[in-house]
Amino acid sequence: MKALEALKAWYGQCPGALVAFSGGVDSSLVAYLARYFLGKERVLAVISASPSLKLSDLEAAKNFASGMDLPLRVIVTSEMENPNYFENPTNRCYFCKHTLYDEMVELAGDYPDWWVLNGTNADDAGDYRPGLAAAEEFQVRSPLADCGVDKAGVRALAEHFNLVCWDKPASPCLSSRVPYGERITIEKLRQIEAAEALVTEAGFRINRVRHYGETARVEVAADALDQLEAQRGNLTAAIQGLGFREVQFDAEGFVSGKLNRAILSSAEK
Repeated sequence: MKALEALKAWYGQCPGALVAFSGGVDSSLVAYLARYFLGKERVLAVISASPSLKLSDLEAAKNFASGMDLPLRVIVTSEMENPNYFENPTNRCYFCKHTLYDEMVELAGDYPDWWVLNGTNADDAGDYRPGLAAAEEFQVRSPLADCGVDKAGVRALAEHFNLVCWDKPASPCLSSRVPYGERITIEKLRQIEAAEALVTEAGFRINRVRHYGETARVEVAADALDQLEAQRGNLTAAIQGLGFREVQFDAEGFVSGKLNRAILSSAEK
């Protein structure tokens, strides 16, 4: 595979890797390749047990690392103490990543000359991702983007290596379900996590539950909207049991980054 040869050459220049690891397919592939090309002694995956990470995703990440014999360090970052984060501005992700990379650069003091890596892929440059600015400030390196590997290429490589997460749906942080300008709280994050677990258990592997105060807005994959009709009553009651007064079902279906439309709309005015 051409991409794999490019990545082999890229890692061949890397003295050691501290990988910003979330358990998603992108960072899992970056961490796995570091283990594959550099060996166990020259890699450490670092994951933050942040309130904005689903507990199920944290456990899956731990299991992945264990199964791959991948050294793992779990840290706890403090972005929830930063008003620039919890007040939820449109560049919230910048402050989250800044906090993470600040911790990782400090950790790098114990690993002289090692590089800090992330899972940014070639498609991410075309999306609204303020966290990329934080990565640039801290000189975080992105092997996938550097080697021109897009999301489809990431999944193809992950499948090639039989990584269990190769077809895992994207699972961005829980804070991304709260509209910009609405405060992020741990209570909201736990409500979102519990609501999405209910939707997943109902058979909708791809879903989002957006938090609009007392209203939960459910998105499932567009091709599953017909299936959703039969589940509306049960899901409404179950999600209301989490503290929501109203449950809405998005007729458009799931669209990644839907809340970013508010930014684009504002920019066009």
